[in-house]
Amino acid sequence: MAQVPQTFFDALAVRSWCGLALEALGRAREEIDAINVYPVADGDTGTNLYLTVESATAAVEAVFAGHEADGDRRPALADAVRAMAHGALIGARGNSGTILAQLLRGMAQVLAGDGAPAHADGEGLRTALRHAADSARQAVAHPVEGTVLTVASAAAEAAGGAAGDCGAVARAAYEGARAALAETPARLAVLRRAGVVDAGGRGLVAVLAALTETFTGEAPRSMPAVSGPWSGSVRVAGPGPHTRVEDAGGLGECADSGAAPGAATGTGPGGPAFEVIYLLEAADAAVARLRDRLDALGDSLVVVGGDGLWNVHVHVDDAGAAVEAGVEAGRPYRIRITHFGAGDVHTSGAEPVAPGKRAQRAVVAVVPGEGLAGLYAEAGATTVLARPGEPPASGELVQAVRRAHAREVVLLPNDADLRHTAAAAAEQVRAEGVRVALIPTRSAVQGIAALAVHEPERRFDEDVVSMTSAAGATRYAEVTVAERQSWTMAGICQAGDVLGLVDGDVAVIGQDLTATAETVLDRMLAAGGELVTLVLGDDTPDSVAAHLETRVREGYLAVDTVVYHGGRQGALLLIGVE
Repeated sequence: MAQVPQTFFDALAVRSWCGLALEALGRAREEIDAINVYPVADGDTGTNLYLTVESATAAVEAVFAGHEADGDRRPALADAVRAMAHGALIGARGNSGTILAQLLRGMAQVLAGDGAPAHADGEGLRTALRHAADSARQAVAHPVEGTVLTVASAAAEAAGGAAGDCGAVARAAYEGARAALAETPARLAVLRRAGVVDAGGRGLVAVLAALTETFTGEAPRSMPAVSGPWSGSVRVAGPGPHTRVEDAGGLGECADSGAAPGAATGTGPGGPAFEVIYLLEAADAAVARLRDRLDALGDSLVVVGGDGLWNVHVHVDDAGAAVEAGVEAGRPYRIRITHFGAGDVHTSGAEPVAPGKRAQRAVVAVVPGEGLAGLYAEAGATTVLARPGEPPASGELVQAVRRAHAREVVLLPNDADLRHTAAAAAEQVRAEGVRVALIPTRSAVQGIAALAVHEPERRFDEDVVSMTSAAGATRYAEVTVAERQSWTMAGICQAGDVLGLVDGDVAVIGQDLTATAETVLDRMLAAGGELVTLVLGDDTPDSVAAHLETRVREGYLAVDTVVYHGGRQGALLLIGVE
């Protein structure tokens, strides 16, 4: 459906662009994941770009909400673009997501710099796109042509030659990026062998299509046939689960597996074993030294940010050394270390699963704390730990499914925000011949309920139906502490308030942990129940569980209670009622 076009690049345009880009990446995510072969074929570029833009969008929405709460009609352009860039920076995932964050930061430096106007015209957008492409290239230690950097430079070049308003400039940038994307196999041999275009570049084209729609009100047509001197006729087919590059010599097709048969990976055999990502608070001089040290440790080095806050991305064999380098430079946090499994990224022609006899069925679950990880493991599940503020990427879920080494896998994401990530992982491993059922559990307590009725001896479909039914019949809640003032379904909360969330929405705002937890539990049991599950976080005293157990025993007949210790799970308390 056509959008109402924005005349100038102002705060509303930023908000519209973020929303449209998120929708576009949501639609193209699986396609982009499927063609991800460079720099490593870990099949999560689309998901990483989606999560990066999702963080940028959330930051922009928070700025608008704050101005509305203060009675202002809307924020200034500078406020909106700074929020967009900051949100992308702190939420950047993977190589392409980190580069996209720097592209947005480069635009923000122009649009929110000293003397920047209240809104930008076509000339301002041209300048912003040029600076974005240049700053992204500078952030990469060893730029490679045929990647998202090439696509960004082509977009900026095309925009620079366009006359007119923001709509004309955005459309020119999109067309330039689209043409450059089709040429990426000519510039990068690994793409040509796999028969695909660059995944990060494909994501940037989707983002620029959203920018065009923001200013014209119409989404550009899906990528049509274009000419490429490297092969004669090049056709990029999309959107859809397959992206093909067609030439005079035949058709190379990348289906959901992520690469054509025999395709080489981005770095080849023997490449670094770990991806390390962290946010870093450090001075510019320290970051300059950090770049040199990390460059000597590995490859795919991208350091983006500024003004004391940086996002660091590198592939290394010694993950500890990469983190230690960050400690020497400043204060690293939100540290993510992903192991590239055999046959996953750096090994050409390897089997996607471990050798040996496969089990018939396995359960793979995302869990929020070490205690629950142990509980799930005791029940026979393969677990992926999601630390607070650090949800796993689809590549981590794919690796977990491979570790489970089963013909059939039940996947429990245990978080509503992991739906897209889990779906991307499921699609990738299905292409490897694994039968996967994704049960949309939104909390670890729903996963516990599903795991309790899991019977590997049953037919797969019957087992999935039983587990889905048990999860769906479990209401879930969590008790946590508000980090800042915000609007909620239960009213305005202040930083430090105790919040009780039922089925994902704030239902109770209180001052005392025990009292708030009791109110939440009473609300949940008002609809009935037979079993209450309590999962305590590290900072929650056992007395809270004891009080709630007494409340259930004295106030609700024939209702049982079980208590687990979840470890560092983020929430103070998780509650499930079956």
